[in-house]
Amino acid sequence: MEEFYQRFVSNFIEDNRYMYLVRGLITTLVITFFAVMIGALLGFIIAIIRSTYSKTGKLRVLNFLCNIYITVIRGTPVVVQLLIIYFVIFGSVNINKIFVAVLAFGLNSGAYVSEIVRSGIMSVDEGQFEAGRSLGFNYNQTMRLIILPQAIKNILPALGNEFIVLLKETSVCGFIALEDLTKAGDIIRGRTYDAFMPLIAVALIYLTLVIIFTKLVNYLERRLRNSDH
Repeated sequence: MEEFYQRFVSNFIEDNRYMYLVRGLITTLVITFFAVMIGALLGFIIAIIRSTYSKTGKLRVLNFLCNIYITVIRGTPVVVQLLIIYFVIFGSVNINKIFVAVLAFGLNSGAYVSEIVRSGIMSVDEGQFEAGRSLGFNYNQTMRLIILPQAIKNILPALGNEFIVLLKETSVCGFIALEDLTKAGDIIRGRTYDAFMPLIAVALIYLTLVIIFTKLVNYLERRLRNSDH
């Protein structure tokens, strides 16, 4: 017990090493939050473009560009995309690493979110479009007021899962020397030569975040389900 206590003090208390985890956690949450915003916005726009093309044949060029974007993003690892954006696209300028990470993860998430949202839109019965038209709505109004609210209810669990995956994927930020939560645990390990405590602490923090996020999604799902009655 005494040895465990000494290891705890060495890993987290001495030299305020716990602050590495605190700062890393803040960095991880900031990246995840803004990447989710970009991913959701991008995903909804692309999904609407692609579903509009499927239903009406319009927006052919935009649909073609969206297909290329989705193919490239889903066909390459997120860590490679992160490295390309940091070392190739912004390699010659001094740029904030958090901004690069937000951009990389947001673009990556947008491709997956777009397919989730598109599947939700396409799952709504065709009769709902006809119902919108019979009420005098144009295509955009029907999509916004009738189709999207139903689609969001259908895809909420999948969206929640995608955002949880995004949270965990940010753990590769260390490849551009960004001190996120995972990197913070590794820094402590490098100082104390003790892998167990810092890495277990990092794993427990990620697990806690995922549990909290899952409960929030489940709560939102119940609220939407209750609104049907």
